[in-house]
Amino acid sequence: MVIGIVLSLLLLMFIAYRGYSVIFFAPILALLAALTAGWPLLPTYTEVFMANAMGYAKSYFPVFLLGAVFGKLMEESGAASSIAHWIIKTLGANKAIFAVVMSCAILTYGGVSLFVVAFAVYPFAAALFKEAGIPKRLIPACIALGSFSFTMTALPGTPQIQNLIPGKYFGTDAFAAPLMGITAGLLMAVGGIAWLEHRKKKFMAAGEDYGSKHGFINEPDSSKLDDSQMMNPYIAILPLISVLVLNYVFTQWIKGWDPASLQKYAAFADLKISSVVAIWALIAALVIGIILTVIFGWKQVKTEANLIKAINAGAIGSLLAIMNTSSEVGYGNVIRSLPGFQHVADFMLSIDPGTPLVSEAISVNVLAGITGSASGGMSIALEAMADKYLTWATSLGINPEVLHKIASLASGGFDTLPHNGAVITLLAICGLTHRASYPDIGMVSVVIPFTATAIVIILTTLFGIM
Repeated sequence: MVIGIVLSLLLLMFIAYRGYSVIFFAPILALLAALTAGWPLLPTYTEVFMANAMGYAKSYFPVFLLGAVFGKLMEESGAASSIAHWIIKTLGANKAIFAVVMSCAILTYGGVSLFVVAFAVYPFAAALFKEAGIPKRLIPACIALGSFSFTMTALPGTPQIQNLIPGKYFGTDAFAAPLMGITAGLLMAVGGIAWLEHRKKKFMAAGEDYGSKHGFINEPDSSKLDDSQMMNPYIAILPLISVLVLNYVFTQWIKGWDPASLQKYAAFADLKISSVVAIWALIAALVIGIILTVIFGWKQVKTEANLIKAINAGAIGSLLAIMNTSSEVGYGNVIRSLPGFQHVADFMLSIDPGTPLVSEAISVNVLAGITGSASGGMSIALEAMADKYLTWATSLGINPEVLHKIASLASGGFDTLPHNGAVITLLAICGLTHRASYPDIGMVSVVIPFTATAIVIILTTLFGIM
């Protein structure tokens, strides 16, 4: 039974790496694993795969939808490009790596989709790296560090989905364990930038310049780099700031709601506000962020047709994103339901150094790596074991906020193995290959985040930081 699970997982990783649709192949490979365990196929598909996939979509589709529309409007209005261009231009060629990382970090921390960030920042990063003579192969790692690591999982209040999912299981919010998050975020940012600066010096000392080894594939259109028609960056950043600030304000406000005011309605009789506060707060914040982006960027959007185009593109893009992740969640829950998976779960839970944090970090990392999805892997791990971790933590006096933050941090480790869809897309945008750029992507988005998570677990266990 375990062999069937392993075979299915390896095939899913291979298929995703080759670029085939996870939406199409995830159920097929889930049913392959079920077949090897002797399970009936059609009930497994409709009652396990589809039930869990659609359950995930029900919980998180509003965030995917509003986040994608917000990102497309930031792109269409030129706000994202304006912010990236201003930061890169201000810091200059001598701080090119830091400038690109910070551009991505500010955009993702403000709620912009990492795919929009990659498209917005790449043209300016390419121009700056070319001016400074820095090897182009480092651009994907710079974007990955700013988008896939500390702003995705670590910093308090980040509106990325990876920081929201644990709230459903632990009754926490997006601002859980802020000191842990800031500590981990600094370790990732400083460690990642130091690594990239080291690699830059090594490559340049060997005589490598911008395109000498990896050519000029998919070079950006230089006409897009003219800042004369761009939105004022100080205005462009206001929607991002509004999302961050209002996310906090709405979180505190919704926490104070009287549950009885909702439970008097039969449809909400079993609703626990603590399990949805993070989602509700971000939904409200993103709606206002979208409205502000349209107002401030109308001069650049110009026509209703462009507004319709941006909204429709965001909505359609969100469908692909939510279905990809939902399919991975459905797949993972089929695997979780099979008898063979219990051996894996028992092993993970048996990892007992006196704290549930190590077991939780390993479980989330492994499943995120298997599925190639931070949010998908974390959802599967927490669906299977969150109650046990919460009971274990409570018995030791560990605050649920600590479980929240470790789950979020761990989801941003093994998720970006080579078969990860975001990695493949990022390399395509930059016109580079895994061979050229993945060693550095892997260091800043896998090795360093994993190490930062381990350090934070040690510090929390020894000194109780949170």
